[in-house]
Amino acid sequence: MCGIVGFAGNKVQIDKTKTINEMMKTIEHRGPDSDGMYSDDKVTLGFRRLKIIDLSTDGSQPMYNEDKSIVLIFNGEIYNYQELMKDLSEKGHIFNSSTDSEVIIHGYEEYGVDILHKVRGMFAFSIWDSKEDVMFIARDFFGIKPLYYTQNTVDNSFIFGSEIKSFLKNPSFIKEFNNEALKPYLIFQYPVLDETFFKGVFKLKAGHYMVYKNGEIEIRPYWDANFDEKDNSLDHYVDEIKKAMRESVAQHKISDVKVGSFLSGGIDSSYITALLKPHNTFSVGFKDHEGIFNETNLAEDLSTILGIQNHKKLITGDEFFDAIPTIQYHMDEPHSNLSSVPLYFLAELASKHVTVVLSGEGADELFGGYAWYETSEAMEKYEKVPFPIRRALSNISNSLPQNRITNFLVKGGQKVEEKFIGQAKVFDEKDAQNILQDAYKNAPSAQSITEKSYRNVKSKDDITKMQYIDIKHWLPGDILLKADKMSSAHSIELRVPFLDKKVMETAGKLPSNYRVNKEDTKYALRKAAKEVLPEEWANRPKVGFPVPIRHWLRQEKYYNRVKEMFESDTAKEFFHTKDLLRYLDEHYTGKASRQRYIWTVYVFLVWYNKFFIELDQKPDYQFQSDTGNGKKEAAPV
Repeated sequence: MCGIVGFAGNKVQIDKTKTINEMMKTIEHRGPDSDGMYSDDKVTLGFRRLKIIDLSTDGSQPMYNEDKSIVLIFNGEIYNYQELMKDLSEKGHIFNSSTDSEVIIHGYEEYGVDILHKVRGMFAFSIWDSKEDVMFIARDFFGIKPLYYTQNTVDNSFIFGSEIKSFLKNPSFIKEFNNEALKPYLIFQYPVLDETFFKGVFKLKAGHYMVYKNGEIEIRPYWDANFDEKDNSLDHYVDEIKKAMRESVAQHKISDVKVGSFLSGGIDSSYITALLKPHNTFSVGFKDHEGIFNETNLAEDLSTILGIQNHKKLITGDEFFDAIPTIQYHMDEPHSNLSSVPLYFLAELASKHVTVVLSGEGADELFGGYAWYETSEAMEKYEKVPFPIRRALSNISNSLPQNRITNFLVKGGQKVEEKFIGQAKVFDEKDAQNILQDAYKNAPSAQSITEKSYRNVKSKDDITKMQYIDIKHWLPGDILLKADKMSSAHSIELRVPFLDKKVMETAGKLPSNYRVNKEDTKYALRKAAKEVLPEEWANRPKVGFPVPIRHWLRQEKYYNRVKEMFESDTAKEFFHTKDLLRYLDEHYTGKASRQRYIWTVYVFLVWYNKFFIELDQKPDYQFQSDTGNGKKEAAPV
């Protein structure tokens, strides 16, 4: 886990060394061990290093090929680097280090962009090829590592990096709020659009690469998750999962620093821990709350069974609320998944003992672990009614007051493409529209955001369609984003063995009834896990990372904290605050459960205050008058 930044194509004179150093300083938490930069008359690159493999200075970046015509900055890990290093050495390439990053440079020399088809790992990197006058930037298959870019600058220059906050230190960058981002966020709970909350700043999609040349950007896909069922026995697939997971964990544990694992009471992290058998596991729960809000005892029990030291922390309500501004700063964009907060404290705990942790993200999306993928017994019976009848009843129910029955009838007459947008749906689209001020209502609908992904799997069954939607949207936009940002906030590297392209190949062949059936979710995966886990852990139902927020928001001190934010001038800019306060009071008095609506708005306001009020200080550069071409010139203050 490291951090990269860079810019190119500057037409306005700036101090490149000062700018890149300040951009690097902003992401120092991603790589506290060392830094490095490269600059010529066309590009400037910066790097912050967290030492993981080859701890010597030979592993420092930027890295170069033999004649220094190709420059690399790289964030991530290539797990099959030893195999690639052998291949490239036999082809005549000379390596100056034993680090995994260097295979990307020589692999690019040998294979060009096709090196992306040969690597296994997580990554976001940039290669500057000075001979071809081209920059090659790529992001890994699933979107484990983040990569942002923009040309929303005073001179159309190009800026990219691991975190948006580094862009704020570039005097060419124009910081503007993206009005279209707020409404989708209220619905999805995370920044779901390709364009971020900063206007003109985009995420490079997972499984895509970019070519930047002569001021122009070209983006192409190179990989996609493929579900192509192959008929075979359950025993065959259980064995295939065992082999794939053993190999993946073996590759993910390669490190020259200490490795541990996150551990809850669920199957995903438990399976990874049992295969890894580290010296240390890490768990968090919530103080004064038991049951689903505190699984640390289950994690401790499994650690004892496996002969591993478990470290745990119980989080208080005050700690939770006090951490929100810091967490939203690290997230770069508003992110209201409550589990980001315990994950932040979990990473802090782990950082005291190890530098690398393995975690269980991705198992639910690949192997079918979410309750959404299941069809209830009642719905299964109702779906025997002809669809035209159910559709008519759905349309009628949609115009009636919402309750349990009308909601059931509405969903029962919809296709999966209409009712499923991913694991997190917070605001009803009508409620989101009604609560927003007019300037923020014009935004893409939830269905328009997912429809392209649905077209890619139009011939698949509903379970597969939902898994694919989660892999394309929920996984990179929510799960992996918070995993990266919360671990990097504490200068540790988080690795996810389930999200390996070889594991995906195995999961993609599973018939859907081996993923989800009447007996269980993640059916085949649970069978495979029993090889190394006690049956109690392999069969434990999914809980997630539940947070007692609904209880806290009925306590006066937290109610007052949120109320103050909802009554602020910032809230009035974006929302009809009368409705916000109504939601808050309904929840506080127990008339309704509005915690998700309340929290999603509250987190946005905290984020906005951090990035558009607190950080809006005098910049290092002021912009002079128009040059006549619609752009502005920068000059030192």
